[in-house]
Amino acid sequence: WRQLQWTEEQRMTLMKSVGSYTPSCPEVTEARVLLLGPVGSGKSSFISSVQSVFKGRVTNRAMVGSCSSSFTKKFFRIHGLGGEQPSGLVLCDTVGLGDAAMMGPSLHDILSIIQGFVPEGHKFSPDQPVNASQTHGYVKRPSLREKIHCVAFVLDASKVFTYPKSLNSSFQQLREHISDLGVHQVALLTHIDLICMETAKDVAQVYTSRPVQEAITKAAALLGMPPSYIVPVKNYWSELEVNVSADVLLLSAVDHMLQYADLFFNDNSPP
Repeated sequence: WRQLQWTEEQRMTLMKSVGSYTPSCPEVTEARVLLLGPVGSGKSSFISSVQSVFKGRVTNRAMVGSCSSSFTKKFFRIHGLGGEQPSGLVLCDTVGLGDAAMMGPSLHDILSIIQGFVPEGHKFSPDQPVNASQTHGYVKRPSLREKIHCVAFVLDASKVFTYPKSLNSSFQQLREHISDLGVHQVALLTHIDLICMETAKDVAQVYTSRPVQEAITKAAALLGMPPSYIVPVKNYWSELEVNVSADVLLLSAVDHMLQYADLFFNDNSPP
């Protein structure tokens, strides 16, 4: 139900495309993509997995935070082929969203990140919302390069049918406010190998999988976005080596995000 080439040639084509990416706006040197999703949805694993693709081996990094009492905004620059020059892509990670009261980052703090008010490395606290007078390094007049250019929601395919209804309303509220800021949104569906045995054996079977297709449809309803905006990925978490099919799927997801970041640049570039 979707077409993708699962070849070494396709992997190299995508690696070159992502690794050499530069934003379409001359004022900006890198596209900033913010990952948002529930605790344990696979945001940090996705960043590690993309880094692993370019390193040619599976690497893991420290989690940004699974604790809701405090969390840090941190950027991870994706380095291209050879690992020397960073590409024009930066992935921004924060602690996972909660349900109901949205433990973790508040709506206010998330929107502050997207608008570019929050400096990198800032440590958030639920007791101290971001504000101009008390946040050290607060950016009062963010430039285009300091803002978030695309938001990627991250959902766990194995939990997408059991997420609480309160999370649904949190997502809808978030999406509405983010849309008002003119920032395009996509979604990643992780842990697809946990819901489909055939995909677990061979990632290249993902687009013949009925369970994955159903999970994408459910995720689309949960987020209130078309299924075409949602891409499945297989993060590296138990493997010791990278493989072509998983790399192609990961790189296709990154390419998907960069397309929407470019839409933001097209909408906001100076005349």
